[in-house]
This record gives sequence, C-alpha cells and structure tokens, in this order.
Amino acid sequence: MARLADYFVVVGYDLEKRGGGEGQGRILQRFPEKDWEDNPFPQGIELFCQPNGWQLALERQPPSFFVAVLTDINSERHYCACFTFWEAVDNPLLAKEEASEADEDEGPVEPLPAQLYAPKSVVVVSRLDYTEVFRNCLGLIYTVHVDGLNVPLETVIGNLLTCTIPIAGGSQRTITLGAGDRQVIQTPINDSLPVSGCSVSQLFRQLGIVNVLYLFCAALTEHKILFLSSSYQRLTDACRALLAIMFPLKYSFTYVPILPGKLLEVLSTPTPFIIGVNSFFRSETQELLDVIIADLDGGTVTIPECVHISLLPEPLLQHTQTVLSMVLDPELEVADHAFPPSSIQPSTQKIQDKEIRAVFLWLFAQLFQGYRWCLHIIRIHPEPVIRFHKAAFLGQRSQTEDDFLTKVLDGMAFARFVSERGPPYRPTDLFDDLVANQVKRIRQEEGMPRKALSHIKELAEQLFKNENPYPAVAMHKVQRPSELAPQARPSGAPTPACFPPLDEVTVQLFIDHANAKIKNAPPIVRPELKSMVPSGPPLVDFVDRGNVLANSARRLEVVRNCINYIFDNKMLEAKKLMPAVLRALKGRAARVCLTQELNQHVLQNRAVLDDQQFDYIVRMMNCTLQDCSHMDEHGIAAALLPLVTAFCRKLGGGITQFAYSCVQEHMVWTNMQFWEAMFYSDVQKHIRSLYLETEEGDTANTEQETSSSEVVPEVSALELASEQSRLWPTLSKELQQERVQKEESTVFSQAIHYANRMSYLLLPLDTSKNRLLRNTGLGDGESVSNSYLTNSIAGSMAESYDTESGFEDAETSDVANSVVRFINRFVDKVCNESGVTNDHLKALHTMIPDIVQMHIETLDAVHRESKRLPPIQKPKLLRPTLLPGEELVMDGMRVHLMSDGREEATGLMGGPPLLPAEGAIFLTTYRLVFKGTPIDPLVGEQIVTRSFPVASLTKEKRISVSLPMDQFLQEGLQLRSCTFQLMKVAFDEEVASDLAEVFRKHLHKLRYPQHVQGTFAFTVGQSTKLVVEHKTKDKNQSLKTLSKNLVKTAKRTIGRQYVTRKKYTPPTWESRSSMPSEMDEDEISVCEEPDQSSLTLSSTIRSSDRQTMSNVVERACCRDYQRLGLGTLSNSLTRSKNEPFRISTVNRMYTVCRSYPGLLIVPQSVPDSTIQRISRCYRQNRFPVVCWRNSRTKAVLLRSAGLHAKGVVGFFKSPNAPSAGPSQADSTSLEQEKYLQAIVSSMPSYSEASGRNTLSHFTSAHMSSSDSSDKLRQPKIGALMKQVMGGKEDMPGTFSRGGKWGSIRGSGRLSAYNPDVGNRLAGKDSPQPNGGPADTFFRQHRAYLYIIGDKAQLKGGKQDSFQQWELVPIEVCDVRQVKNSFKKLMKACVPSSPASEPTMTFHRCLEESDWMGLLHRVLQVSVLVVELLDQGSSVMVSLEDGWDVTTQVVSLVQLLSDPYYRTFDGFRLLVEKEWLSFGHRFSHRGGQTLASQGSGFTPVFLQFLDCVHQIHLQFPMEFEFSQFYLKFLAYHYVSNRFRTFLLDSDYERIELGVLYEEKGERKNPQVCKSVWDYIDRLHKKTPVFYNYMFAPEDEEVLKPYSYVSNLKVWDLYTEETLAEGPSFDWELARSTRQERVSEESSSGSSDRPDTSSSAPTPKSHRRIVWPCYDNCSRTLPDAITKLLQEVQALECELGQVSEKWKETWDKIKTTQRTETKLESRHSFSSSLLMSSNLSHQRRSQGVYLQESGVGSSINLNQDFEVSAGSTPHATGRTSTSTLYSQFQSTESENRSYEGILYKKGALLKPWKPRWFVLDKTKHQLRYYESRKDKECKGVIELAEVEAVNTGVPSMGAPKHIDEKAFFDLKTTKRVYNFCAEDSQNAQLWMDSVQSCLSDA
Repeated sequence: MARLADYFVVVGYDLEKRGGGEGQGRILQRFPEKDWEDNPFPQGIELFCQPNGWQLALERQPPSFFVAVLTDINSERHYCACFTFWEAVDNPLLAKEEASEADEDEGPVEPLPAQLYAPKSVVVVSRLDYTEVFRNCLGLIYTVHVDGLNVPLETVIGNLLTCTIPIAGGSQRTITLGAGDRQVIQTPINDSLPVSGCSVSQLFRQLGIVNVLYLFCAALTEHKILFLSSSYQRLTDACRALLAIMFPLKYSFTYVPILPGKLLEVLSTPTPFIIGVNSFFRSETQELLDVIIADLDGGTVTIPECVHISLLPEPLLQHTQTVLSMVLDPELEVADHAFPPSSIQPSTQKIQDKEIRAVFLWLFAQLFQGYRWCLHIIRIHPEPVIRFHKAAFLGQRSQTEDDFLTKVLDGMAFARFVSERGPPYRPTDLFDDLVANQVKRIRQEEGMPRKALSHIKELAEQLFKNENPYPAVAMHKVQRPSELAPQARPSGAPTPACFPPLDEVTVQLFIDHANAKIKNAPPIVRPELKSMVPSGPPLVDFVDRGNVLANSARRLEVVRNCINYIFDNKMLEAKKLMPAVLRALKGRAARVCLTQELNQHVLQNRAVLDDQQFDYIVRMMNCTLQDCSHMDEHGIAAALLPLVTAFCRKLGGGITQFAYSCVQEHMVWTNMQFWEAMFYSDVQKHIRSLYLETEEGDTANTEQETSSSEVVPEVSALELASEQSRLWPTLSKELQQERVQKEESTVFSQAIHYANRMSYLLLPLDTSKNRLLRNTGLGDGESVSNSYLTNSIAGSMAESYDTESGFEDAETSDVANSVVRFINRFVDKVCNESGVTNDHLKALHTMIPDIVQMHIETLDAVHRESKRLPPIQKPKLLRPTLLPGEELVMDGMRVHLMSDGREEATGLMGGPPLLPAEGAIFLTTYRLVFKGTPIDPLVGEQIVTRSFPVASLTKEKRISVSLPMDQFLQEGLQLRSCTFQLMKVAFDEEVASDLAEVFRKHLHKLRYPQHVQGTFAFTVGQSTKLVVEHKTKDKNQSLKTLSKNLVKTAKRTIGRQYVTRKKYTPPTWESRSSMPSEMDEDEISVCEEPDQSSLTLSSTIRSSDRQTMSNVVERACCRDYQRLGLGTLSNSLTRSKNEPFRISTVNRMYTVCRSYPGLLIVPQSVPDSTIQRISRCYRQNRFPVVCWRNSRTKAVLLRSAGLHAKGVVGFFKSPNAPSAGPSQADSTSLEQEKYLQAIVSSMPSYSEASGRNTLSHFTSAHMSSSDSSDKLRQPKIGALMKQVMGGKEDMPGTFSRGGKWGSIRGSGRLSAYNPDVGNRLAGKDSPQPNGGPADTFFRQHRAYLYIIGDKAQLKGGKQDSFQQWELVPIEVCDVRQVKNSFKKLMKACVPSSPASEPTMTFHRCLEESDWMGLLHRVLQVSVLVVELLDQGSSVMVSLEDGWDVTTQVVSLVQLLSDPYYRTFDGFRLLVEKEWLSFGHRFSHRGGQTLASQGSGFTPVFLQFLDCVHQIHLQFPMEFEFSQFYLKFLAYHYVSNRFRTFLLDSDYERIELGVLYEEKGERKNPQVCKSVWDYIDRLHKKTPVFYNYMFAPEDEEVLKPYSYVSNLKVWDLYTEETLAEGPSFDWELARSTRQERVSEESSSGSSDRPDTSSSAPTPKSHRRIVWPCYDNCSRTLPDAITKLLQEVQALECELGQVSEKWKETWDKIKTTQRTETKLESRHSFSSSLLMSSNLSHQRRSQGVYLQESGVGSSINLNQDFEVSAGSTPHATGRTSTSTLYSQFQSTESENRSYEGILYKKGALLKPWKPRWFVLDKTKHQLRYYESRKDKECKGVIELAEVEAVNTGVPSMGAPKHIDEKAFFDLKTTKRVYNFCAEDSQNAQLWMDSVQSCLSDA
C-alpha cells in the first residue's frame, strides 16, 4: 500500500520580496510540517508552480492545473499536481506613487489600476502518477473554498493526506474526501509496465511518425531532447509518452517535463536530458547547439547540424514505420480503392495509444531477442551478479558495425536493463514472454505487415487490460465550482475572500490518527510471483544465414585438409594449400572451423610440434586473429586463447616455446573488455560445474536433453542459477555461507589463472625491448588503447625490435611494470564486480608481480634458445650486378616488395602473380635495387628486379604493410622515383628497425648530397666512405677540385676587383619575384668593371690562355652557328661588316649573364657596350640572342627571358610610365628598340622592302607561290595565332577541338593587348589608329619580328608605329603547374595503392593531371613559331626567366624546322646548345643537392622529350634515332650517372672543371662521364638507338598535330620490366640476360648479339613472354634486329671477324638503292624494305597551311585525292601509296593495266589527262602526271569502289569525244568521273576494273 498524497502545499505570491519587476512565490503552508521518514519534502516547489515566473495580472485568469515532475537525490520521481487560481490584491505600486508624488511634476500619467490579481497554488506532492485523481481532489478543495460549502477544508485535506491505495494488482479503490464526493482509483495489474493513458497517441498526432522515431532513437542513444509547448500539461504528457515507448528500457538521465524559466541554464548541461520548456522561452533555446528541439504546437523536430542521430538498423526502421502508419492511418491502405470499405476508422485514442506502444514493444523484442544467451552469471549467492557479453551479441547478429545498436548497448539504460532483467529467477512480465516465446512468430512477421498488425493488436489488448482491467464504473461524483465562478459574477456581487490559512493542528490530528491505525493493522503480505525467466531460442539459429560465400563448404574443406597435412607432416602439400587457407580465413566460418580442428589435435592441454608445424600453425593463428576486431565479436580469439597455451615446440636445453609468444601482435589482447568477457564466461562455466556436482541426477537428465542444442552450458548456467535462487531461502545459514565461499574461491582461482594468461599474451618474447609501454595503452593509467599496432614480428626468429629505436636500453622492469599495471586494473575491476573478498584481492595484488617476473625469466630462456634455431629456409639473397664504379653503401636488407596500385604484376590481369616478392633491397652509390623471387610458389623460380637511381627519388614515407602470409603489420617504406617507379617494401622481421633508420639516413644523404660533387657522376669509382661520412669533408671542397681554366684566367686577366666572390652560390630563385631588378648584379658586381672597350678578345686573353678560348670555340654551339652561317670566329675582328650577325665575346667571362654561354650571336651593328646595358632590362640578364636561322627565308629565331616586371624598361610601356631618372629609362628603351631594329634589318626581306617602302615584293624568291596558296595560308596563320592567344571568336572546325592554349582561361579580349594583331594576321583591315595613308601597305602583311611574350608582362604595351615587330601575348604554364601536373601524372601511372573510388580510373587520373594539356600548349606555340619562321618572319621567344618554357619552345622549333636536328649529332647538338649552354637549371629543377631539396622536382626537360616523342610518333620516318633513345635520355637526365645533365649553367660547369675534360685523362675506360660518349659507344655496338624507318626528306618542315586527342601517353611512364629492372643501364641489362640465358641453358644467339656464344641448342625455341616481366622488344626483336643478330651469329660460326651492325645495314641499304635505280624505280625512302609497322600517314601536308611546292618533295596538288575525302585543309594526313612502290619487283606483275584517262578534278577544277595504272596486286588504281613520272599523284583503293557505271559528259569535259567514252567510278566516299580516248577503250577499262573487283 502507498499514500495517495505525501504533502499538501499552499503557495502564494510574495508581496514583500518584489525584485525589479520579478515577483517571487513562497510556501504559505504545508502539511504535514514534518517530513516523512521514507520521503523527504522536495525543494523548490514554488518555482514549479509558476514556471514562467510569478507575476501580478490586471484581470482575473481562469484556474489552471498541470503536473510537474521533480526527481530527488535517490532518483525517485515526485509528481507535483499544481492547481492555480487568482486572488485580488491591492496594487502595491499605488502606495509608492503617493509617497513620491509631491516632488515630481510630470505630464499626465496613465492612471494605475487600484486592484491587481495575484496567483495562488494548491499543490499535492505524490509518488504516484494519478493525474485525473489529483485534478479532481484539488478541484474539490477549490470548490469548497469558492462556493463556501459547509465542510471544513481541514477535513478534506486531512482525508486526502491519509488515503492509502495499493500500488498494483489491478484492484479498484473508492475514496472520498468527506465533501459528498466519491472517486474510484484503478491500479494497474503489473506496475512494471508504464501507464500512458492517451499520451502516446497524442504525441504521434502532434509530431508525426518520422519525428517521433527520431526522438525515440535520440533518447535511446543519449542525446539531449527539449520539448516546447505553450501548454504545461502537454509538456508533461509528451515526456511521459516518450518514456512509455522506451519500455522495457528506463530513462536514467535528467528528466524535467516542466522546467521553470529561472532554471534555464540547466539546458547547457553536458549530460543527456529530456526537458520540457514553455514556448514563452523559445528565443533562449535558439543558441543551444547540441539540443534536439521538438515543438509540440508546431509539429516540428529540429536537429542541429552537429548532432548525428543513429537510426534503427534497416529493415527494422522501414518495417516499424509501415506498421505505425497502419495503426495511425488505417485508411491509407485503401485510399486508392475504387470501393473503399465504409467502416475503416482508427481505434479510439485510448486503444490507439496501446497499439503504438505495442509496436515499440514488438520492435524491442526484435532488437533484443536472444539477449539472455549473452548473459554471464558470475555469482548466484548471495545476490546474482550478471554481466552482458556485448561483443558476442553484436557478432551473432552481424551488427558490429551498426551504430544504433552499439550505442544502445553501451548506454546507461541498457546497463540498468541487464541488472533488473538479468537475474534468472524473478517476476516476469509481458516483455519477457514476448522476447522468449514469440521469437518464431516475430520472425515470420518480418516481411508481412498484416500479420504483424494482428500480433500488435493482441499485444495492445494486453497493455490496455493492464491499465483498465475492469469495465469502467461510473461511480465518480465530484463537485465542480458553481457556474457563478468569480469572473462571471456581476460586479455588485461580493468576491470571495482569500484562501484561508488552515489549522495545522486539525490536519495533523487526522494524519496521526491514520498512522496509528496503520501501525496496529496486520501487515498486508502480497506474495511476489517469482519464476524462472525463459531464455528463448538461441541466436545462432536464426542469424548467420547470410554470407554464403564465406561459409562455402569447399573453403572449410581446404582449411581441414591443410591442418591434417600439417599434423601428418606432409609439409609440401600444406605449403601449396597455405595461400588458399590464408584467403579462406577471411571468412568467419573458416576461422571457427580452424579453432575446432585445432582443438581436436590437443591432448591433455598440450600438443608438441616440430619447428615447421609450429610455424604453420602460428601463421594460421595469426591470420585468423588479424581479421578479428579488437572486440572479438565472433569469439574467435576466445576460442584460440586456450590453444595458444597448448601448442608448443621443444627448443634446446629442455625449453619449450608456446604458440602464445608468436601471436601477441593483435589488438584484441590489449582490449580490457575482451579479457573481462573471457573471464566471465570461464567463471560461469566453473560455477555451473560447481552446482552440477551438488545437484542430483535430475539436472543431469535435463542436460542430456538439451545437449542437442549447440550452447549447452549457457542454458544450464542460467537454469541452475534460477533453481539455486529458488532454493536459497530454504537453506540453513551454514549451507548458505558454504555456497558463498565456494563461489568466491572459484572466482578467485579464475582471477589467478587469468593473471597468468594475460602475462603470457602481453609480455613480449624479448622483454628487453620495451614495445608494450609505448604502443599500447598498457602504460597509461587510465585508457586502454585499441590501436595496438606494433611493428615487430615475433615469428620463429622471435626478434621484436623496438619501433622507434629510441628505447633500446630500456629496463625490463618497464615492460613488467606496464603489464603488472594492466593486470592489476583488470583484477580490481572483475573482483569488485564479482564480490571477491578484500583479503583475496590483496593476495592477488602481491601475486601478480611475481607471476610476471617468473614469466619474464622463462621467456628469457625461450628467447635465447629461439635465436639459436636455424632460421626457416628463406630464399637466398640474390646480389644485384653493379655498374663499373658503383659500390654498395648498405648490404642487402631482407624485405618484401609489395604490390602497389599497378595491377599488371599482381596477376589480376592475367599472368602470374609476380608480386609480392621476397628478396632484399640494396642501396648502392647509384641505385636502389630490389632483387628477389615471387612469394607465390607457382612462380618462385623467376627473378624479380625493380630499381631506380637514388637521384630520382622524389618521395619517401614510412608505411605499415600487412604481409599476405604472416598477417602482421610490418614496418615498411614507400619510395617513389621520378623514373616512374615505386617501391613499396616491408622489412622482414630480421631487419632491426634501427637498421631501417640507418638505411633511410644513407638514402637521404645520397639523394641530397651537400654539393653536386657528391653525386654519383662525380664519386663514381671512389670509395663509399666518402658517401657515408660526408660530414667530415672539407666545407670548401668544391674549390679544391676547380680545374685550371676560364674562371682563374678571368681572375688573372681582369684583376681581383672583377670577381667579388670566391665561390658562386646561385641566388635563391624563389625570391626573384620580390627582389629588385638589380638582383643579378649582386653576384659579379658590374659597377666595378674596367672600361669595356679595353676588353676585346685578343687583348684580354694572353697567349697562355688562348687554349681555353679555343675550347669555347670548339664547343658545339659554335660549330652549329657556323653551319647556320651565323658568323665565324676566325675573322671575328677583321670580318667584313656586311654579314648581319657576329659572334660576340662580351660574355666570355660570364659577367653579362651568368647563365648564358661565353659566345653569343648578336646583330653586327650592336656594340658590346649596348648589350651590357640592354641585358639589365631582362630577368636574370638574359637578353635576346639569335639561336637559329632559317636557311631558306633567312628569318632568325631569338631567345631571351621576359622583361623585368619592375620595368625600368619603358620599352613596351606607354610613354608616361614613371622612370627613375629623366633620361635613363628612355635611353635603355631606345637602345632596346635599336637592338630589335638591328635584328629586323638583318632580314633580306626587310632590306629589299625598305628600298621601295612597299611590301609588294615581301615574299622573297624562295617563297614565291601561287596566289591561291597565299590566300589559303594567311587566314590559317591568323587562326592559329588567335588560338594561341585566345581570341574572342574561335575558329570553327578543327581549332576549337582538343583544348585551347592556356590563355583562353583568362580569355581577355584580344584588343586589350594589341588591337589588331589578330586582324592583321587574319588579313582583315582594321581602322587606322592615326589614319596615315603610308601604313596601308604594311597592313596586309606580316610583321618582320614577332615577340612571343608572357601575357602578364605585355599588358599595356604600345605598338611600334611602323609595326615591324609585333607582340604575341600568351599565357605560359609556370614551373609550379608543371611540378603539380607531374606529381599527378606519376600517381596516375604508378599509383601507390589500388584506386579506392571506382571512378578514379587511369584515364581519369591522367586527365586530371593535365600533363597532356601542358604538352599541347608547348607544341601549339612551337608550331606557331615554325609557321612564322617558315613565312619569313623572325620570332623572339621571351618567356619567364628564359630557361624553362623558352628552352622547350626554341628547341622544338629548331627540331621541327631543321632536319639536321633530327639526327644523332644534330639532336645532341641541340640539347647541348639550347639546354646546357643556355643554362637550363638541371640541378635545381631536379633537386639534385641539399640546397635545392625544397624546390621539388620539375621535369621541364622530360616535358620537352615527351613532345619530341609525340612528334616522333607522328613522323616516324624523319628521325634517325628511335624512341628508345628518347627514353634513355629521359632516364639518365635524372639518374646522375653522367655529368652531362648536372649543374645549372656553363659557368658552373667551368667552375667545377667539367666543361672541357681532357680526352686523355680517363683513368677508367668503363666510366663514361658524358651521356653522349656512352650513347656513341653503345650505338656502335648495337642498333638499339637507331630508327630503321629513317628516310628523311630534304628540308622537310614538320608541323605536328598538337590536340590532346592526337597525343599518346608515352609508354615510358607505364612500362616496366621486372625481369631485369630498367633497361637503360645497358651493362646491367646485359648481365642479367646472360645470367638468365645461362640458367635456361638455351643458346645465346636467340637473345642478343652481345650474349651470343655457341651454347648447345635448347630443347625448345619457345618461351612464355609475360607483360611487365619480360622486355618484349628484346624477347621479340623486330625483324631487322633479328636478321642483323643472325648475320652476326653466322659470322661467328664461320669464324669471320664480325662486322659492326651499322656497316652491314648501310651495305644492304645501298645495294637496295642501286637495285631500285637499276629498275628505274625512284629511290625515295627505299630503306623501307624492312620496315615493320610503317604508319600509313606519311606526312603532315601542312597542318595549318596548305603549302604547295614548299617543304615537301612530294609535290602534292590541291586536286590530289585526299583519302579522308573531306576538304584538304581539314585532314592533315594523306595516304601516300608510293611508299609501297618499292615492293614491286617487275612492272608486268603489278601493272595489270595502264593508260591515259581524263579525270574530272575536285569541285571547280578542270578535267586533266593523267596516266592511270591499275594494280591487281595492291588492289589500287594509281595515277601519275605522265607515264614517266615516278611520283604517284593519287590512289583510288579498289576496296572502296562500290560500282563502275557508264557516265555522261559534264561541264568542261574534253570536246570531240564520244559520249560512250565516259564512265564513273563510285567509291564509298565520292564519285570519280573519267573519260577514255574512245568508247572501246572505256569499255576495256571498265572490264579490267570490274574483273579486279570480282577477283577480290
């Protein structure tokens, strides 16, 4: 029985304490005045009576009622029912007013009302929640007071306070308060089920299904929830409803349905809560960032951005929503029916309320089903202690990843659920029944909402019955106040007096009297019905149906077989199965199977194995554990725990090593929760067996019955516990005591056992290495870290090296201490929970350090012995072949080469899995080499090599790698090289981590030497000591090696003041943008120069130093200048002045420009002094110099840097630019103009034109061409120009495709820079700026000089009025762009791991890198310049600092324009001249030394080579060198094997003495210092660099396509040869081949000439060629190479001296030429005799210009039949069938029919007679100008001919010819009209063609 009301309180408005505007309430009276012992009086009631604050009102308000809930310190809830009414009071302000009126004289004030109304509340405080009863009782008290009934209020209140009612049981109680009233109170049948009335359905109506589900999930996952409403009662109802649907979980955080305004700061508490607040305070709730706000009146739920609510797992969520909508809106289903049933009405609100609750009950039954199978009972007496095994529960439902369920199980509510519902013997309720007995039914309802609904209705009925067990009785009789309530009374009627003070004594008497009665009455004993709680079917039955693949029986079979092989000692079989087993162990079933199988091989807790068996078992265990999460939700680690202490092997000296010492590296062992769960399940087993012994046979029988189910022990443990709990009260004290002790000692002994177990798994084998302390949370006092990743492998070698090598000498005690601390923490926790006595606990604490110490001693012995074990046979380390002069810096470290993102080697794309491979990594002075064999036993005999030069390393990072076999996380390195190689290596366990560290340091030291002299090219052949101990070297060592050359000469000659610094340190180029323009003068000070005129060449250089100068003259550039006719040195001082250019020696001391060569070509008329002044206007002093001249048009190509951004130069700027001095800027500007004018006037076209001041003869004799071609050409170049500059209107057709030149991005209008370049180039007139008539002549023609400059610099430039030069602003890609693009290109071609997103394919990544776009820009500008030069205009390329993009463009232009540069010598010369002499900063861009490390790697030269490769692909017959030559250079320009590409300029090379190395001084003939020498040498030996298709045309200018769609990815970036590593170090490739050949014992001749030897003939000539493993070009050489090899082999056999391949080749070529001459065949491109894969497209017939007669010896005319059949300028390529003609042996064979036919030309062209040849062999109809002509004019492929018909003469046909002589040839592309001499001849032709067609 319980009191209905604990306290009655009267609260009124406190008139005394009126703060500023804020009133207060105070308790006027309370009964009883003394607190009840069992229930103290709650504090702060006055706040809750008026939650919005106490205020006076102007008029009387109606009475109000609501229930607030207060929670006391014991988390008991008190329901405060507040009834509030209003009483009149005198206005307290009036009194104040009168007092102050005298002094103040104000205007008219609003008169204050005389009377105000104050609130007064009567409150009942109770622990029972009977809202309606309280409403009635308080209403009655108010009625008695207002209507003045003749019942004393004291009696009513006394009766109220003494009324007692039962708490549950379903009985009805009638009560009366003695005022003629009567009420029936209905108690619920079972008080564990909440009572909700209609509040739940009300809540759903207010917020809707989805919103309430959000709130439900938020409450369960412990979020903060705030309800808003303007009604207090609704707030209380909503909160009550939310708690009701959470049943069976109980909410255990802050719960305040009505929060007073004064306490709003409670909302910022960090803990979760459910709180209701009046909407009046809405604005205050807006700034709460982590609170979910539900607005009951508006029906919205607002979830802040930072809050993530985990929702129910799908399908449950969807299912719940469906059923809820069926309950709430039954009409929804039939809304679309044509004849809807008439009577679908939702249930009444009361019933609906229960239906909704039933849905949630049903939902919880699904969520928690089977929970009792995861309970561990660890004590039964005196009180049951129960723990929940969360991991197992989640694992069995395979919902470990599910956020919602995990959070719910971790929450406080669930912990309370376990403690209340865990005990096996207690009263049960609806939920227990549902979750145990209805599981099957619920499973069936899963997809069937109708079935579910009927179940829910049944449940609802039970819930409703619980609240309303009897039909409602209408026995209520409660008076209400009479109609004349205070507000309705007429004004005359007297208002009732205030609520009277009550007589305490009277009320207290009532209470005392009742208490005495209760004391005397006999206690009512209501027996509690306890029973055993049913467990329901175990989870395993219905979960784990999915995942078919993992459970496939075949995999389990593999695991079983492998284990059997191991124990039967069939090791080879086991080894073969091993990879499959390790793959299978990814599946859970296989892992369970493994533990079961291993269990069968354990006898009496022990299984002794030999070394190899042990190793395999350990490997499998590790693999199994590796995929377990740290939670071990599937119990795999739990099952292995007894096994790791069972399997062992004998070491020497009677020592046994157990498996646990090799499986420690897993997170699960350091997870405290895992150990607790394990401990509890073991304790449960022991307790169960303890009671099974004491039980009689009956339990044994039940056990046999249940043993068919899988988990026997757990059933009986709870059953036993329940049985024991039932018997407990019947036992005697002694027996009870005995049982308690037995249980306690069971737990204690298990704790000791676990202390041992934990020390086994936590102490590392080598305890001297303190890995635990740092890598796990064992060391820290509080948290246990789950990220337990150590990097040592305790395998058979059992070395655990410390990860950081920082704690090598740490004391063993550290490890011991951390383990002791961890175990202590564990023991404390479990022993406290399971009630171990304090004495036992103390004993444990003293025992643990001893256990640990003892174990450490055992381990030391094991460790010692295990080191003596012969290591398991690992493959022997294969040593790499080294280059001459290359030395090992570090001997091989055993590593695994892991596969990266490239799929070729992993076997995924077919072929064998070559990676991962096992071998060693070697660091040499030159390279980083991995050499080893694949792990896969099926490809084990292949050798895998991967290497790259140390100098090309771009990124090194540490990684953790898991090896496929060992299942450990290994320490590893990922090394990326700019030769498009990536090594991902994992160090073997035998590699100490400090060794790995040493390796990294050495690597770094080699990669970034202090000085360029530390690079391999310089140190080659010296001892490695130099490299390793670089620190000891002299700081200034670079000076020691300076050779006797120019710089010293300079110092002697000019005197000390000239060179101001001893050693040249390049300025930091990074800062160049911010430094003033004088930055270069900083180095060699210009102000101290002696008089320039005295420094002529002969005067400065003494005879002794002439040799140095002659060296300069010998340099390649000078030879080239002489070849181009740009001046010679021999007569430089006495030369006639009529040569336009001269070689200037102004820079011979590198004083004018540090990065230019010593000799430069400048206009004849410009004196050296001017040059020095001009040079200062350009960045880095790189002023314009001539680097090439077109031999035909005499146009010159110049290069320079961009102008200084500061612009001392007023040159291009508008005249009003500010200048430093009045004349200085102008004079420089004038000089600059003069300089450009000198260049312009050097052109013959200019001097001719200037004589007549007209450009009518602008085209010189060479260029005269037909009008038509000129018209055609001019707009083309305009279009190209526009495209490069980014004009506004794009050209239609080809130009808009394939991406634009970069400036289009910033597509400013063309006119912003130079109003009419585009117009003039496109041949349009533009309005005159000054209207001068003289200009009209120039207007139609091109400028003499185009300056290609950076858009940013040329802004606002003013045009030269005569327009002899013209600015072409373009946007260049700066170095940063190239660098980033290259990084992305590397990641695309050599990804470090397989793509995570399926969209990031290779092509997508390639596109994102924009590498092709950059190539397109460079090529596009180059082609533009080629066009301009070919047109006779000179071009000056003046971009950035003149050493990156400028160099690219200038070199490409020369390569395209001049065939000489497409030969070996020419290309070498081009690179030496433009890249090396003109100072491309190779060292800086390649980051070759420590100083340039920060600047990163920018492959400007590689970009140039890629462009050359693109041109090579488009014109395969124009280059003497092959693609391999380009790849070779691309590799070696970063490899630092040669000195050629080191250093940044000639000046630096001279300073180091590497520019002119004496030819005779080579000590070691093997070591080539120059890449060119090496190439020459190799070229003589083997044709690898030679292009057999080389058949150049005279003076051919190449104009390649540059659209991205025409460019191909260079295979250099993607190919790899794992058999021998990169093939660019020829000696190495050769030696690996020799090794392999000797191994295969096949004949050498099949491989290469070098390795040829008369070996015995092989069994078979066939070999499997694997992509990415073999070097395909070498294994399958092209026909010519193969033939040359065979010739050589034959010569060897015949004992002749074998000839050089080149001589053989040339001989064959010449004989072939003479043969074709004898046959009167034209000798053009005869070398194609042997060419394979010749591209059909011979030439670009002027991509941009349709030239006729210029640039190609095939005289293509406009009516030439273009095979593409579209207009000529759109197709660039034409198929030139003459290329095939050299295959003809005799005429008769190929010319089946020939003769003259008239052919109608293309549109608007006349008929012309042509000599036609019908060729059956080639299936072509060819035609020539005349019979003797050897150049074929066109080809009609007969394959394309569809029909031959008679024709009709058309306009312009030859006269006087019979109509029947005409016939048409219809092809797929067009119709050809022909006309023969007569009709008979026509018939013959038609028949011949027809017969050809039918033969085909």
